[in-house]
Amino acid sequence: MATTSDPLATLAAHALGFVKAGDVVGLGSGRAAGAFVRALAARVRDGLRVRAVATSEQTARLARELGIEIVGLEAEIELTVDGADEVDGRLDLIKGHGGALVRERIVAAASRRQIILVTSEKLVETLGTRGPLPVEVMPFAVPFCRRRLEDLELKPALRLEDERPFVTDNFNVIFDCDTGPIDDPAVLEQKIRAIPGVIDTGLFLGTAHLVVVADGDSIRELVRRAR
Repeated sequence: MATTSDPLATLAAHALGFVKAGDVVGLGSGRAAGAFVRALAARVRDGLRVRAVATSEQTARLARELGIEIVGLEAEIELTVDGADEVDGRLDLIKGHGGALVRERIVAAASRRQIILVTSEKLVETLGTRGPLPVEVMPFAVPFCRRRLEDLELKPALRLEDERPFVTDNFNVIFDCDTGPIDDPAVLEQKIRAIPGVIDTGLFLGTAHLVVVADGDSIRELVRRAR
């Protein structure tokens, strides 16, 4: 398909092809998801009837401002369109650099399909090679969880915003963990989740049904293989 000069706008336009009238659409968080919200809103202004479930307060505000009706999880979500920070060859993901990982996971689980929009630099051979792994933690448990994450040699750094701890929409905090390349994401996920006080991690394993990649002037689709 023809592309524009903005790869995120191109990805968003491509993703609109998966949306049908009457769908309830999960709206992700971050730059790619924001581009999709704007593209979807343009279609809504042209008469497309859809409702949406947002994965963050920021996304909900943007969608409402642009005229998209926001509903809750009582709705059956046909598909969720979101971004990712890393995508490996199995279409496993690292998400959460925007801080919305818990709600993103819930909405993905409530959806029939999760469609991920990325530019080609987000594709990696091994998860953990481009940046940190976010881990959301209850504030009460911060000192304990920090020690346990250090025991796993994950080098946790408390995420800050304006020199204060970053607070998620769920009123938790995030440790960004310097994992390096992750040999076995499923095992690491299990170890981190076993720490009392950990709410969630940025490892999204097996959730994506389709990854749409903007690669130069082209768009390609990567489909998850059955395991």
